[in-house]
Amino acid sequence: MIQSQLPSALSALPELSEDWFGKRLAIFLDYDGTITQIVSRPDQASLSASMRTAIERLARTTMVAIVSGRDRADVESLVELDNVYYAGSHGFDIRGPGGLVREHEEGLRLAPVMDQAAKELQDVTQKFSAAWVERKRFAVAVHDRQVRDAQLPALEAAISEIAARHPELRMTGGKRVHELRPNIDWNKGRALHWLLETLDLTGPDVVPLFMGDDETDEDAFAAVADSGVGIRVGHDDAETKARYMLRDTDEVRRFLERLNGVLRRPM
Repeated sequence: MIQSQLPSALSALPELSEDWFGKRLAIFLDYDGTITQIVSRPDQASLSASMRTAIERLARTTMVAIVSGRDRADVESLVELDNVYYAGSHGFDIRGPGGLVREHEEGLRLAPVMDQAAKELQDVTQKFSAAWVERKRFAVAVHDRQVRDAQLPALEAAISEIAARHPELRMTGGKRVHELRPNIDWNKGRALHWLLETLDLTGPDVVPLFMGDDETDEDAFAAVADSGVGIRVGHDDAETKARYMLRDTDEVRRFLERLNGVLRRPM
């Protein structure tokens, strides 16, 4: 369905909470554009105190995971909560309470290929003002948020040409970012399922809930479509597999705060 046509998750929460009565929730949250606003530079996307409090309170009563395209160590240092799980690099790098660790071995093996692609991208982006390359642990990203619109087609063509030279990697898009990451059948949706299985959160009494704002989150929306709830953040006219929407990060915070009240009511 078109994202802007989805029903509001805030308005639907009373009805949803009735459906969830007696069940266990597993909450998965994207970072950028979901629990923080999109900003010009990723290092400026700090988490507000009120959002951190809402997430920390939820994690006291239910499983909460941050599933991000950022490096796991990066998003972990930004969230600064030790009672949540972190799945960085679109799920290639997972850590959490109790010493949980999972690093995708095939992704690690492709580090030299990503190093070479990063060098080639660094060379080509010098021709485009304001484009910059970020070498993540399991990916290489080119950020073009500050690039002039007239330059974008040529920049995208150059990135596609480099991607074609490295079939071990695949090119994915997002909001003003292009990524080359391992061409492996692994994504946010697969990571979500891995966490559910590893933490024994499977079965008809578990409701996985995923919130995200970008096309890289569609794998996770698909993963929860049959047994849980997907909530897309924003009001774009993009096609999505999510069932509900929230307009912005402020509505996300309000939803999580109200959800805290739902989870604390007598069962």
